[in-house]
Amino acid sequence: MKRSYINLLIMLLLIVSLIFIVKGPLEQFVEGSIEHYDLNQFEFKVKSGEVKEVLIKNRSNVIDGTLNDGTKFTLQFPSDYPITIKEMLMEKNVRVKTDAENTPAWLGLIINFLPIALMIGIMLFFLSQIQGSGSKVLTFGKSKAKLVTKDQPGVTFKDVGGLYETVEELKEIAEFLENPAKFHALGAKIPKGVLLYGPPGSGKTLLARAVAGEAKAPFFQISGSEFVELFVGVGASRVRDLFNQAKANEPCIVFIDEIDAVGRHRGAGIGGGHDEREQTLNQLLVEMDGFDVHDSIIVMAATNRPDILDQALLRTGRFDRRIVVNIPDIKEREDILRIHMKGKPVADDVNVGVIARQTPGFTGADLENLLNEAALLTARYNKSKITMEEIQQSIERIIAGPEKKSRIISDEEKKIIAYHEAGHALVAHYLPHADPIHKISVISRGMSLGYTITLPEQDKYLISRLELIDKLTQLLGGRASEEIVIGDITTGAQNDLEKSTKIARQMVCEFGMSDKIGPLTLGDKQGAIFLGRDFSAHPDYSEQIAYEIDKEIRKLVDDAYNKAKDILNTHRNKLDLIAQNLMEKETLNKEEVEELLKDEKEKVEEVATEFKKDTKKDTIKRETIKRKKPLIAHKPVLESK
Repeated sequence: MKRSYINLLIMLLLIVSLIFIVKGPLEQFVEGSIEHYDLNQFEFKVKSGEVKEVLIKNRSNVIDGTLNDGTKFTLQFPSDYPITIKEMLMEKNVRVKTDAENTPAWLGLIINFLPIALMIGIMLFFLSQIQGSGSKVLTFGKSKAKLVTKDQPGVTFKDVGGLYETVEELKEIAEFLENPAKFHALGAKIPKGVLLYGPPGSGKTLLARAVAGEAKAPFFQISGSEFVELFVGVGASRVRDLFNQAKANEPCIVFIDEIDAVGRHRGAGIGGGHDEREQTLNQLLVEMDGFDVHDSIIVMAATNRPDILDQALLRTGRFDRRIVVNIPDIKEREDILRIHMKGKPVADDVNVGVIARQTPGFTGADLENLLNEAALLTARYNKSKITMEEIQQSIERIIAGPEKKSRIISDEEKKIIAYHEAGHALVAHYLPHADPIHKISVISRGMSLGYTITLPEQDKYLISRLELIDKLTQLLGGRASEEIVIGDITTGAQNDLEKSTKIARQMVCEFGMSDKIGPLTLGDKQGAIFLGRDFSAHPDYSEQIAYEIDKEIRKLVDDAYNKAKDILNTHRNKLDLIAQNLMEKETLNKEEVEELLKDEKEKVEEVATEFKKDTKKDTIKRETIKRKKPLIAHKPVLESK
């Protein structure tokens, strides 16, 4: 509140000052130009009767007057000017006024020095605004790092789920901060810097806080973007101030989050100029290399783009230790889920192992969000405990988006969607290297009108060529089903085509899985960093090779598509059976799909025959149908997280 009053007072002073400054010129502009006369001209005008009125300023020896035609004039007269001028003015009936000009001296000083005060006020006002609320003038070179002292409750390794090897690496750092004499006695030097890199949400910041919490050491946290400001030199000044504060609080940890904001390759900008970011990076390099052996300061940094960091930042003596924080595996996901379940009322039917198996590829942040979504759904349904049902719905919300049961879909389009999703499921069932079906639905979620979710039985770190080919075949199963059943294709396969084309291109250009091209990696991706991902690839092959690449990609996709059609034609009765059940129930889980796909031939043929009769009554038929207008359906989503 005080600061707002000060700002208001400054603004009022500025307004008053501007009024005083522009008053004179404004009056002159409004009144028009003023003519300057000498004594002879003045006496001539008076005697000729042209003068209407005058104002005699005795103190400054100035006469201001107005002629009959409105023209204004002024003249300077000597102090010994004859008094008879008044008699001459009276004879000509000129109106005479006298001004003694008894203006106080202090007011004159204010008017004279007001412009100077105005300039100083403007400068102080804008400098205070640059600093933001609560800061002082000329303190923008100070570090904005947040200090968490050892007395404040912090995070420890008990709050970190999974990441067993990473925690073991970092325990050594915490032990050094707690007992440095143990290492100094052996002549060992602790790493000066630890770089944590991995996908977003994997727990890099949490690990850095846990190290500080275990060592009970002060923890300075700052983002890389907080160093760089508008003014040149501010970033370097903040780096110096940060490390001065760290030296005053050692042993401590300095954690720089998203260090790629200031640590990118130097010279990557257009023209290679020495900009403010590079100057900040140079100061950071100097500070990290300036520690002596006994400095108990550990610099930790986090990024998900280690490939763009400057090599001088990664060399030995700065970030000596680089630790990968990977996506958690199934056992680690169980530990993370148990940690985030603390403090939440969870029902007895919740199986952590099942949830962990259904969430491959989820990071720690994703799992935290999963349980939070489940808690929100539980509150929406007015339940007292989180059950497995809410958790299952939350998984589907994260994978495919929120459910939209209110969307109105015609019966014709609903059958197309049902056959599309049934095609994905049936092809995946008969492919030996495809992931098992987890759920099929024709209920709209997010941007899709239907979805088929497949989940691997265990975490995979390598994907074989046969698995990728089966993946291509499964993706194209929906489009193949549309062509077989309705004799036409829709826009529903757009997302499937994008994914299949991308996989085929990677197989040929990145994985060396083409028999004709051979074990080669084609396409140089070491481009200029400032151009971004989309412009960083440079073709390092001839036009002939490019033509062969396109042919190989087309061959992979065509073979997969034909294989999907063969599977669907062979098991057409089961395709009809799954589609009919989707139309009736809208959602089929894993157990229901497996029950439908059992080799109960009589049941399959009986149900399929009935469904074919219903199908003939509508526009969808088994035979090829010639349509005047193609059907348009929104793209279903095929997820395999």
